[in-house]
Amino acid sequence: MRAPATEEDLYARLDALRLAHRTYRHPPVFTVAESADLKRALPGAHTKNLFLKDKKGALALVCAHADARIDLNQTAALIGMGRPSFAAADLLMAHLGVTPGSVTVFALINDTARRVRLVIDAALLDADLVNFHPLRNDATTALTPADLLKFIASTGREVVIVRFDVDGRPARVELARPPNHLARQESETPA
Repeated sequence: MRAPATEEDLYARLDALRLAHRTYRHPPVFTVAESADLKRALPGAHTKNLFLKDKKGALALVCAHADARIDLNQTAALIGMGRPSFAAADLLMAHLGVTPGSVTVFALINDTARRVRLVIDAALLDADLVNFHPLRNDATTALTPADLLKFIASTGREVVIVRFDVDGRPARVELARPPNHLARQESETPA
């Protein structure tokens, strides 16, 4: 088994993909509640990232806006999982290479077998910037939603985009074309 990617490995990958990113250092945070001060200090949408499993061994990473309510059962059903529970720390390390409190979309670089299904909250794609931990919970890395989608594409996996209603029920969103600000960023990217 190879060692999980490091924060430096992540930045090297983002740079190789030519994705603009900015990282902010801060004390470790383990929950969305603990990051309330960060949310006020850092621009962009902040996230909560949930690593789930079901009894048959299916795994999913749900990346949502920090303020979103999430009906876990309905979200799992939408992607074909059984009744979900939060995955234990050993599964988190084995599949995403991070510890509890550091769950992030960037950890998909460690899931080379592509076992983890990805669910992204459409509210994140509506923001100017999105913030995720860079494989550790004492820093936050910001990038545009367009660059987030490019990073995800570089992992070779499908993404299920959902919009959560006020009660946390998910509805699948199909992006026929990127939201206006994503399309604008694409057209402004030099060739």
